Amino acid sequence: MSRLERIYSFHQKLKNNSFPNATTLKEEFELSRATAHRDISYMRDRLLAPLAFDSTRKGFYYTEDDFTLPFEDSPKLLFLMGLLNKMADEAGLGGLPEMKKLEKRLTELIAPGYERLMDNVLCQWIEVESLTPSIFETIVEAVLKDRILEINYRSAEAERSSRSLEPQRLINYQGRWYLLAYCFLRRDHRLFHMARIETAATGKKISTPHPAPDFLLDEAFGIFTGKLRYHAKIAFTGTAAELVRKQHWHKNQKIKEQDRGIVLSLPVNDDREITMKILQYGSMAQVLEPESLREKVRLEIKKMLECYL
Repeated sequence: MSRLERIYSFHQKLKNNSFPNATTLKEEFELSRATAHRDISYMRDRLLAPLAFDSTRKGFYYTEDDFTLPFEDSPKLLFLMGLLNKMADEAGLGGLPEMKKLEKRLTELIAPGYERLMDNVLCQWIEVESLTPSIFETIVEAVLKDRILEINYRSAEAERSSRSLEPQRLINYQGRWYLLAYCFLRRDHRLFHMARIETAATGKKISTPHPAPDFLLDEAFGIFTGKLRYHAKIAFTGTAAELVRKQHWHKNQKIKEQDRGIVLSLPVNDDREITMKILQYGSMAQVLEPESLREKVRLEIKKMLECYL
């Protein structure tokens, strides 16, 4: 049993007016008398518990009935801790030794209800990719220590290459991890899909940084970011309108109400992800502009139809 678990047990006895003492702790948890006294002193001196000793009952009691311990009766905080842990699992980081240690520590530290909460919180993303812990740790080390990152990378077309990178930012997008870095091979900034990094090692200290331009991160919709090319306008009807009305696709999006639903307007650089999002809603989503995006969606629908003829 950890100290805090012993303290919670002692606290409950105090709240029940059982007048516990050092002997109570010693016998319940098989402690030395010195350890039991240290626990009681910790409650009084560090947790500011309003303890007093009743010589008649030979035990302690609270002089203030409303005293509570840290985290006690704090379901919101417990929920947040549990949710963060579940999100780490869903972000592909559950296998990291540090996450296992954190979960164990939270279970010991916060409250007896934490384990029960973890069993009753479900956080589920689709298309989540598990990362090799050693590769993820190496990338994090390179980012934090400003070191060159040497990687072997496999592209979406299964082409392999060796790269020297100046790592700059870790990005988790829709359950997938990406690394924004300056690529010395391409002499430009690139976004690397971390699940495709096959090996990683840290190199020398970065001497001359290459600051990433802001537009790579948030000027346009989606993970395929870049300079703004156009504003897409998409009409949503039915249940799609009800869903999208409450969603956040981009910080500069605009939603306009119309008779049968809404019109979503947002900045776009690359057609790939926005096309997939539009097709996701089927006949309840219609591209209004630009014409180039309308044509791209139209051709994709035609190809899809041919698969079923």
